[in-house]
Amino acid sequence: MSGDFPSDRWRARLGTLRQVVRQEMVTRQVAAHVPDQPARRVLDIGCGQGTQALSLAQRGHSVTGLDSSEQLLDVFRTALATEPEDVRERVHLVRGDAVALGELFAPDAFDVVLCHGVLMYFADPAPLLDAIAHVVAPGGLVSLLVRNGDALAMRPGLLGDWETANAAFEGTGYHNRIGVDARADRLDELTAQLERRGLTVPQWYGVRVFTDAAASDAELPDEATLEAVLHAEERAGRTDPYRHVAALLHVIATRGA
Repeated sequence: MSGDFPSDRWRARLGTLRQVVRQEMVTRQVAAHVPDQPARRVLDIGCGQGTQALSLAQRGHSVTGLDSSEQLLDVFRTALATEPEDVRERVHLVRGDAVALGELFAPDAFDVVLCHGVLMYFADPAPLLDAIAHVVAPGGLVSLLVRNGDALAMRPGLLGDWETANAAFEGTGYHNRIGVDARADRLDELTAQLERRGLTVPQWYGVRVFTDAAASDAELPDEATLEAVLHAEERAGRTDPYRHVAALLHVIATRGA
Protein backbone atom coordinates (compact mmCIF):
# COMPACT_ATOMS: atom_id res chain seq x y z
CA MET A 1 0.00 0.00 0.00
CA SER A 2 1.11 3.55 -0.54
CA GLY A 3 1.84 6.04 2.18
CA ASP A 4 -1.54 7.77 1.69
CA PHE A 5 -3.51 4.80 3.05
CA PRO A 6 -5.99 6.19 5.66
CA SER A 7 -4.44 4.44 8.65
CA ASP A 8 -6.28 6.67 11.14
CA ARG A 9 -9.64 5.43 9.88
CA TRP A 10 -8.36 1.85 9.90
CA ARG A 11 -7.16 2.16 13.51
CA ALA A 12 -10.50 3.58 14.64
CA ARG A 13 -12.24 0.31 13.75
CA LEU A 14 -9.75 -2.23 15.08
CA GLY A 15 -11.88 -3.24 18.06
CA THR A 16 -15.21 -3.47 16.25
CA LEU A 17 -17.11 -6.69 15.63
CA ARG A 18 -16.27 -6.83 11.92
CA GLN A 19 -12.53 -6.42 12.48
CA VAL A 20 -12.36 -8.81 15.43
CA VAL A 21 -14.14 -11.48 13.39
CA ARG A 22 -11.77 -10.90 10.48
CA GLN A 23 -8.60 -11.11 12.56
CA GLU A 24 -9.71 -14.07 14.65
CA MET A 25 -10.80 -16.11 11.63
CA VAL A 26 -7.54 -15.44 9.81
CA THR A 27 -5.52 -16.27 12.94
CA ARG A 28 -7.23 -19.65 13.28
CA GLN A 29 -6.93 -20.43 9.59
CA VAL A 30 -3.24 -19.53 9.44
CA ALA A 31 -2.55 -21.64 12.53
CA ALA A 32 -4.08 -24.65 10.79
CA HIS A 33 -1.37 -24.41 8.10
CA VAL A 34 1.57 -23.01 10.09
CA PRO A 35 2.12 -25.10 13.24
CA ASP A 36 4.39 -23.94 16.04
CA GLN A 37 7.22 -26.21 14.95
CA PRO A 38 9.47 -25.99 13.09
CA ALA A 39 10.11 -22.27 13.50
CA ARG A 40 9.67 -20.46 10.22
CA ARG A 41 10.81 -17.21 8.62
CA VAL A 42 7.67 -15.13 8.11
CA LEU A 43 7.06 -11.97 6.12
CA ASP A 44 3.85 -10.02 6.80
CA ILE A 45 3.25 -7.58 3.92
CA GLY A 46 1.10 -4.68 5.10
CA CYS A 47 1.40 -5.89 8.68
CA GLY A 48 -0.44 -2.84 10.06
CA GLN A 49 -0.98 -3.02 13.81
CA GLY A 50 0.63 -6.48 13.82
CA THR A 51 -2.18 -8.80 14.85
CA GLN A 52 -1.10 -11.74 12.70
CA ALA A 53 2.63 -11.07 12.89
CA LEU A 54 2.57 -10.88 16.67
CA SER A 55 0.55 -14.08 16.95
CA LEU A 56 3.13 -15.94 14.89
CA ALA A 57 6.04 -14.47 16.88
CA GLN A 58 4.36 -15.56 20.10
CA ARG A 59 4.26 -19.08 18.68
CA GLY A 60 8.01 -19.11 18.07
CA HIS A 61 8.38 -17.90 14.47
CA SER A 62 10.77 -15.20 13.24
CA VAL A 63 8.65 -12.42 11.74
CA THR A 64 9.41 -9.44 9.52
CA GLY A 65 6.59 -6.90 9.38
CA LEU A 66 6.48 -4.57 6.37
CA ASP A 67 4.16 -1.56 6.21
CA SER A 68 4.15 1.87 4.60
CA SER A 69 2.36 3.53 7.55
CA GLU A 70 4.60 4.73 10.36
CA GLN A 71 1.46 5.32 12.44
CA LEU A 72 0.41 1.67 12.24
CA LEU A 73 3.97 0.49 12.85
CA ASP A 74 3.99 2.61 16.02
CA VAL A 75 0.83 0.81 17.16
CA PHE A 76 2.62 -2.47 16.48
CA ARG A 77 5.69 -1.30 18.45
CA THR A 78 3.50 -0.35 21.42
CA ALA A 79 1.95 -3.81 21.49
CA LEU A 80 5.33 -5.45 21.02
CA ALA A 81 6.81 -3.55 23.96
CA THR A 82 4.53 -5.47 26.35
CA GLU A 83 5.74 -8.85 25.12
CA PRO A 84 8.52 -10.96 26.69
CA GLU A 85 12.03 -10.34 25.42
CA ASP A 86 12.20 -13.54 23.39
CA VAL A 87 9.08 -12.52 21.44
CA ARG A 88 10.41 -9.01 20.84
CA GLU A 89 13.66 -10.43 19.50
CA ARG A 90 11.79 -12.48 16.93
CA VAL A 91 10.13 -9.42 15.32
CA HIS A 92 11.76 -7.06 12.83
CA LEU A 93 9.76 -4.10 11.49
CA VAL A 94 10.46 -2.43 8.16
CA ARG A 95 8.80 0.69 6.79
CA GLY A 96 8.35 0.39 3.05
CA ASP A 97 5.90 -0.11 0.22
CA ALA A 98 4.76 -3.51 -0.91
CA VAL A 99 5.72 -2.55 -4.46
CA ALA A 100 9.37 -2.49 -3.35
CA LEU A 101 9.28 -6.05 -2.03
CA GLY A 102 11.76 -7.41 -4.54
CA GLU A 103 14.24 -4.66 -3.70
CA LEU A 104 13.95 -5.06 0.06
CA PHE A 105 14.33 -8.82 0.38
CA ALA A 106 16.38 -11.56 -1.24
CA PRO A 107 14.88 -14.37 -3.33
CA ASP A 108 13.54 -17.34 -1.31
CA ALA A 109 14.02 -15.36 1.92
CA PHE A 110 10.83 -16.48 3.70
CA ASP A 111 9.07 -19.74 4.48
CA VAL A 112 5.71 -18.03 5.01
CA VAL A 113 4.44 -14.85 3.33
CA LEU A 114 1.27 -13.15 4.56
CA CYS A 115 -0.43 -10.53 2.39
CA HIS A 116 -3.73 -9.64 4.03
CA GLY A 117 -5.95 -6.80 2.81
CA VAL A 118 -3.30 -5.44 0.45
CA LEU A 119 -3.98 -6.78 -3.06
CA MET A 120 -7.30 -4.92 -3.12
CA TYR A 121 -5.45 -1.59 -3.28
CA PHE A 122 -3.53 -2.50 -6.45
CA ALA A 123 -5.26 -1.87 -9.78
CA ASP A 124 -2.95 -4.51 -11.24
CA PRO A 125 -1.98 -7.19 -8.69
CA ALA A 126 0.49 -8.92 -11.04
CA PRO A 127 3.68 -7.10 -9.91
CA LEU A 128 2.97 -7.79 -6.25
CA LEU A 129 2.16 -11.45 -6.95
CA ASP A 130 5.44 -11.68 -8.88
CA ALA A 131 7.30 -10.24 -5.89
CA ILE A 132 5.60 -12.61 -3.46
CA ALA A 133 6.55 -15.61 -5.59
CA HIS A 134 10.10 -14.20 -5.68
CA VAL A 135 10.58 -14.02 -1.90
CA VAL A 136 8.81 -17.22 -0.78
CA ALA A 137 11.13 -20.19 -0.50
CA PRO A 138 10.58 -23.54 -2.22
CA GLY A 139 8.14 -25.52 -0.10
CA GLY A 140 6.91 -22.29 1.44
CA LEU A 141 3.38 -21.03 2.06
CA VAL A 142 1.56 -17.87 0.97
CA SER A 143 -1.53 -16.55 2.77
CA LEU A 144 -3.61 -14.01 0.82
CA LEU A 145 -6.68 -12.21 2.17
CA VAL A 146 -8.63 -10.47 -0.61
CA ARG A 147 -12.06 -8.99 -1.24
CA ASN A 148 -14.35 -11.59 -2.79
CA GLY A 149 -15.17 -10.44 -6.32
CA ASP A 150 -17.88 -13.10 -6.66
CA ALA A 151 -19.88 -11.66 -3.77
CA LEU A 152 -19.56 -7.89 -4.16
CA ALA A 153 -23.33 -7.42 -4.31
CA MET A 154 -24.00 -9.25 -1.03
CA ARG A 155 -23.37 -6.51 1.52
CA PRO A 156 -25.07 -3.63 -0.30
CA GLY A 157 -27.97 -5.95 -1.12
CA LEU A 158 -28.40 -6.98 2.51
CA LEU A 159 -28.27 -3.32 3.50
CA GLY A 160 -30.86 -2.35 0.91
CA ASP A 161 -28.46 -0.27 -1.18
CA TRP A 162 -29.85 -1.47 -4.50
CA GLU A 163 -27.95 0.94 -6.73
CA THR A 164 -24.60 -0.26 -5.37
CA ALA A 165 -25.74 -3.90 -5.39
CA ASN A 166 -26.73 -3.77 -9.03
CA ALA A 167 -23.52 -1.98 -10.00
CA ALA A 168 -21.49 -4.67 -8.20
CA PHE A 169 -22.50 -7.27 -10.79
CA GLU A 170 -20.74 -5.31 -13.52
CA GLY A 171 -17.12 -5.37 -12.33
CA THR A 172 -14.67 -5.85 -9.46
CA GLY A 173 -14.26 -2.27 -8.24
CA TYR A 174 -15.89 -0.98 -5.08
CA HIS A 175 -15.74 1.86 -2.54
CA ASN A 176 -14.89 0.46 0.88
CA ARG A 177 -15.94 1.54 4.36
CA ILE A 178 -12.81 3.54 5.07
CA GLY A 179 -13.49 5.68 2.02
CA VAL A 180 -11.03 4.19 -0.46
CA ASP A 181 -11.70 2.88 -3.96
CA ALA A 182 -10.50 -0.70 -4.10
CA ARG A 183 -10.61 -3.85 -6.20
CA ALA A 184 -11.87 -7.38 -5.58
CA ASP A 185 -10.47 -10.73 -6.75
CA ARG A 186 -12.39 -13.69 -8.12
CA LEU A 187 -11.25 -17.02 -6.73
CA ASP A 188 -10.79 -18.80 -10.07
CA GLU A 189 -8.84 -15.92 -11.58
CA LEU A 190 -6.60 -15.50 -8.52
CA THR A 191 -5.93 -19.25 -8.39
CA ALA A 192 -4.89 -19.18 -12.05
CA GLN A 193 -2.58 -16.21 -11.48
CA LEU A 194 -0.91 -18.01 -8.58
CA GLU A 195 -0.48 -21.21 -10.59
CA ARG A 196 1.30 -19.28 -13.33
CA ARG A 197 3.82 -18.29 -10.67
CA GLY A 198 4.38 -21.82 -9.39
CA LEU A 199 1.97 -21.48 -6.45
CA THR A 200 -0.83 -24.02 -6.01
CA VAL A 201 -3.93 -23.53 -3.85
CA PRO A 202 -4.70 -26.54 -1.61
CA GLN A 203 -7.22 -24.67 0.56
CA TRP A 204 -9.24 -21.48 0.76
CA TYR A 205 -11.69 -20.01 3.26
CA GLY A 206 -14.44 -17.43 3.42
CA VAL A 207 -14.09 -14.69 6.05
CA ARG A 208 -17.06 -12.71 7.40
CA VAL A 209 -19.90 -14.75 5.99
CA PHE A 210 -22.53 -13.55 8.48
CA THR A 211 -21.14 -10.38 10.05
CA ASP A 212 -20.05 -8.32 7.06
CA ALA A 213 -23.32 -6.38 6.99
CA ALA A 214 -22.86 -5.32 10.63
CA ALA A 215 -22.44 -1.59 11.22
CA SER A 216 -18.89 -0.34 10.84
CA ASP A 217 -18.86 0.72 14.50
CA ALA A 218 -20.72 -2.34 15.86
CA GLU A 219 -19.24 -3.17 19.24
CA LEU A 220 -18.40 -6.62 20.54
CA PRO A 221 -21.21 -8.56 22.22
CA ASP A 222 -20.77 -10.38 25.52
CA GLU A 223 -18.17 -13.13 25.62
CA ALA A 224 -20.59 -16.04 25.18
CA THR A 225 -22.30 -14.42 22.21
CA LEU A 226 -18.98 -13.53 20.59
CA GLU A 227 -17.80 -17.12 20.89
CA ALA A 228 -21.02 -18.31 19.25
CA VAL A 229 -20.50 -15.79 16.44
CA LEU A 230 -16.91 -16.94 15.91
CA HIS A 231 -17.92 -20.59 15.94
CA ALA A 232 -20.56 -19.99 13.26
CA GLU A 233 -18.19 -17.87 11.17
CA GLU A 234 -15.45 -20.49 11.40
CA ARG A 235 -17.75 -23.30 10.26
CA ALA A 236 -19.26 -21.23 7.45
CA GLY A 237 -15.81 -20.12 6.31
CA ARG A 238 -14.80 -23.67 5.46
CA THR A 239 -18.17 -25.02 4.30
CA ASP A 240 -19.84 -24.84 0.91
CA PRO A 241 -21.90 -23.01 -0.20
CA TYR A 242 -21.50 -20.44 2.59
CA ARG A 243 -17.84 -19.60 2.03
CA HIS A 244 -18.52 -18.61 -1.58
CA VAL A 245 -20.55 -15.56 -0.47
CA ALA A 246 -18.14 -14.36 2.23
CA ALA A 247 -16.96 -10.77 2.01
CA LEU A 248 -13.32 -11.86 2.03
CA LEU A 249 -11.44 -14.82 0.61
CA HIS A 250 -8.49 -16.28 2.50
CA VAL A 251 -6.41 -18.21 -0.02
CA ILE A 252 -3.63 -20.57 1.06
CA ALA A 253 -1.04 -21.29 -1.62
CA THR A 254 2.16 -23.35 -1.57
CA ARG A 255 5.29 -23.21 -3.67
CA GLY A 256 6.66 -26.47 -4.95
CA ALA A 257 9.79 -27.79 -3.30
